[in-house]
Amino acid sequence: MKTFLRASAINGFSLFVLDQAVSGVAVSGGLRVFILGGVFLTILGITLKPIFNLISIPLNAVTLGLFSFLTNALLLYILTILVTEIKIDAFTFEGFSWAGFIIPEFHLNTLFAYIVCATLLSLIQAVINWLIER
Repeated sequence: MKTFLRASAINGFSLFVLDQAVSGVAVSGGLRVFILGGVFLTILGITLKPIFNLISIPLNAVTLGLFSFLTNALLLYILTILVTEIKIDAFTFEGFSWAGFIIPEFHLNTLFAYIVCATLLSLIQAVINWLIER
């Protein structure tokens, strides 16, 4: 139970950070929705993610694990269906420039918005878990 509550809190906080960082993510409803989203994301991660990973073993082997981005995006899509206050839409990345490294402005459609948001969500969760273990 303690592990489930900790994972739910990390997932809820990760959703909050993702909402603040990406313009295509809209969460309406406040703290209740972040808590509910964290609980549902934890349940989806416990129940459906192992099934999706098992089904996608051949594709993960061929793509050297890159297909796991799509399974994470699928879990995020299911989360937006279950918690209707969480929405992910197409958005435009404004670009980035630092020390001669330039990423130009580009538009992400809905599919790539889900993939980018799922990747960022996984990264945020990994950083939070690393900070907690430290």
